[in-house]
Amino acid sequence: MASDNAAIAGGEWHPAGSSRSVEAHLVEKGGEIAAVPVGGERPLAGAGLAWVEISSRVGSIPRRVTFPDGSIFETWDNEGIDRYLAARGRGGAGMVHWLEQFRLRLIVIVLLAFALGSAVYRWGVPALVEVAVITTPPIVPQLMGRGTLEALDKTTFSPTKLSEERRREIADGFARIAAQSPGGAGAYNLNFRDGGIIGPNAFALPDGTLVVTDQLVEMAGGDTEMIIGVLAHEIGHVELKHSLRQFYRAAGMTGLIMLIAGDVGSAVEDVLVQGGGLLALSYSRAAEAEADRRSVELMARAGYDPAAIARFFTLIEEKLGDKSDTNILSTHPGTPQRRKDILDYAGTISGQPAPEGR
Repeated sequence: MASDNAAIAGGEWHPAGSSRSVEAHLVEKGGEIAAVPVGGERPLAGAGLAWVEISSRVGSIPRRVTFPDGSIFETWDNEGIDRYLAARGRGGAGMVHWLEQFRLRLIVIVLLAFALGSAVYRWGVPALVEVAVITTPPIVPQLMGRGTLEALDKTTFSPTKLSEERRREIADGFARIAAQSPGGAGAYNLNFRDGGIIGPNAFALPDGTLVVTDQLVEMAGGDTEMIIGVLAHEIGHVELKHSLRQFYRAAGMTGLIMLIAGDVGSAVEDVLVQGGGLLALSYSRAAEAEADRRSVELMARAGYDPAAIARFFTLIEEKLGDKSDTNILSTHPGTPQRRKDILDYAGTISGQPAPEGR
């Protein structure tokens, strides 16, 4: 605590209603706070602390000490004023200054958090996903696939309405394609479902479970070879472990939400887990391109038209109007460029340019 006649801060004193200034010191004198001229002892103004108005601190703006007679002492020594007020139990920096400092710190913290989060998302998560994929035991993909299909059967799918003959025809072609995969036909399980709101689609789960919807089969008409090409594409996703990688990314997102939200309850947890499984059914464009090329390779090995899947994208363009770079089917973004890439790759496989469309 400051003692009597203790200096508080240096600055300038201004008489009431005048622009004149006198170089002075702010001191505590005889129990009062006073402005004393430099080199002098007689106070220019003074009063008890309770009768003096001291402006709040705002950054580095000068502080103003207003005396009862209207005169003002102005100082740049904010720290000196803060120390004096703190010693007298009046606190240091004002609320405005505290908020200003807090806002600055908050901005810095938020920026650092975004930078750290971006770094983790860009480099950390992919690295951890790759480690998880390598070390995943076979039982894990099986549990993932079973749980996701059960969730879809409860919330979205209905039993297939396709005839047994049509299903057998597609299943036979699928077995022929699956036999060309390193895992063999036994590594995959084809399921037929009425897709409901999902509509025409096909997807693969990490354990080799594949689903094709009635709506996709109906849209294909009698072009069974095209459907087989789509299923070959899905086999490519399983072979290249795209599904497993997406499941781990989705699981990471679900875990992050739960970490932030705390105990969200079993119902919300189920939604997050099932939603993460559905999120895992979508892939990046790079992954889709890889699976497209794998479809071309598998179809060629099985003696089918290697560019058959290109007809699927032609169909999407014609029936769903997808002639731009936007996604119409969430898990199969059909675009003219993608169809062209498939035809080009099929031409490379067969040694001659593939016909447009077919």
